[in-house]
Amino acid sequence: MKNFALLCGLITLLSDVGNTAAWQNHTTSLELAKIQTKLEKILRQNIIPFWSSKIVKNNGYHLNHDQEGNDRGPSNKALVTQARTVWFFSRLYNSPYGTKEHLVLAKHGFQFLRDHMWDKEFGGFYWEVDSEGSSATKPHKHLYGQSFGLYALAEYIQASNDPDAIHLADRLFQLLEFYAHDSLHGGFNEFFLSDWTSPPEQMETYMGVTSELKLMNTHLHLMESFTSYYRVNPCPIVRQRLIELILIQSNTAFRKRIGGCTDKYQSDWTPITGAEYDRISYGHDIENIWLLIKACNATNLSHYLLLDLYQTIYNYTLQYGFDHENGGFYNTGSFSEPADQLDKVWWVQSEGLVASLHMYQLTNKKTHLTVFLQTLNWINNHQVDWENGDWHSKVNGQGEAAGSKAGHWKSPYHNGRAMLECLAILPSLSKMKGTFLTN
Repeated sequence: MKNFALLCGLITLLSDVGNTAAWQNHTTSLELAKIQTKLEKILRQNIIPFWSSKIVKNNGYHLNHDQEGNDRGPSNKALVTQARTVWFFSRLYNSPYGTKEHLVLAKHGFQFLRDHMWDKEFGGFYWEVDSEGSSATKPHKHLYGQSFGLYALAEYIQASNDPDAIHLADRLFQLLEFYAHDSLHGGFNEFFLSDWTSPPEQMETYMGVTSELKLMNTHLHLMESFTSYYRVNPCPIVRQRLIELILIQSNTAFRKRIGGCTDKYQSDWTPITGAEYDRISYGHDIENIWLLIKACNATNLSHYLLLDLYQTIYNYTLQYGFDHENGGFYNTGSFSEPADQLDKVWWVQSEGLVASLHMYQLTNKKTHLTVFLQTLNWINNHQVDWENGDWHSKVNGQGEAAGSKAGHWKSPYHNGRAMLECLAILPSLSKMKGTFLTN
């Protein structure tokens, strides 16, 4: 029944083929064109209009909208989503789908980061400020937030070549290198007081763990931001830190006897264990695959050196965390057991979509394309809110949508990035040998 459902999904996507003979002779270019059309429709008619029209206020981006996209009023502004939105508009402008209007929107967000979220006394970004940006409500420095500050600056630099952005990016990297890099154990210490001094022992961080821990999640996004920053500042120390992060994400955070990554570690990278921690976040694992590919490309390291790792992580996620009947990725599950959190969260679908297309590009295996198509169909039919704009935050097993459209953790970053990344990959697939659907 599952194989039949997969076949039906492919036939639905290519419904205009008409008959068996036409299916057998179907051209790669037509298949790619249909996928491109669907991705472009989601980007242009669903994602861009929502975020371009609803969130721009006098100070930064207003990100406080309910499930239908209604404004819930003033709210504090979080570094993570302010920076992610700067990144999105900058990346959009740098793509074939951007306009000068999107650069203006990116500049608007950058100026708020520069003028209201940057700590002018000690450097680095505050975690959170009030709705007007007049005071820091959470002034301490967490590298998860700093990583997105650097990520936004690097992409905005490519869009604008703004000297202020260049200065802030270079200064931020220097701060991370001086205060946060762990030269003994590798990676980065993650949490600091506002003046970059060490916090009291066992102090809880903004990520909900104690201050001495290291997170795979934080280091994943440090790798992402350093990949972008290395494109605008290809100096040896940035490359060295990026390669170190590649090693952490491909080896240190990978639980080899399990086949997936876990999130929480002591400062010397000893895994935190127990029922609460012996779990796999499918979205982070598959996101790790394609961010490793991008990092290796940036540093001219062959991603084929890690192909077995990618395949192991991907296969684990497919076995335990993918809905083979309806398409889409579940949220989390315990080691080597089927997923037990079955909501389909918007960002997990985004990462699964991109990872699957990257895996197809690397391997030419039909399995990866099939998962990509099933996930794209799930997104188009269930995750996208065609009535109110953007994507539902989560959809449960009964097809019921819930969650905010915009807030401290939801922005155009995951789904906008997924559409842009997949659209950037598609042209290379037309050059692959053989038919598009291979075994």
